[in-house]
Amino acid sequence: MPSGSNSPFIEEENDQLEKDLKNKVGLLKKVTIDIGHEVREQNKLLKEMDDDFDKSTGFLKSTMARVKKIAKSGHFYIYIYLLLFAAFVFFVIWLIMKTR
Repeated sequence: MPSGSNSPFIEEENDQLEKDLKNKVGLLKKVTIDIGHEVREQNKLLKEMDDDFDKSTGFLKSTMARVKKIAKSGHFYIYIYLLLFAAFVFFVIWLIMKTR
C-alpha cells in the first residue's frame, strides 16, 4: 500500500496527465474536423471536374461525328479546315499553359 504522504503528489500527477490527455484529444478532434472539411471540399472539386469532363466528352463526340461526316464527303478543302482547327486547338492549349 502506498503511503499517505505520496498520495497528493500522485493525484497531482494524475490531474496533470488527465489535463494533457484532454488537450491531445481536443487537438485530435480539431484535426479530424479539419480533415473532414478538406475531404468535402476536395470531393466537391472532383465532382465539378467530372462534370466538366462529361461536357467535354459530349462536345468531342459531336465534333468527331462532324469530322467523320466531312471526311466521307471527299472534298479536299475539308482536310485543310481540319488541319487549321487542330492548329487552333494546339494554340489555345499553348496559351493556357503559358498563362499558368
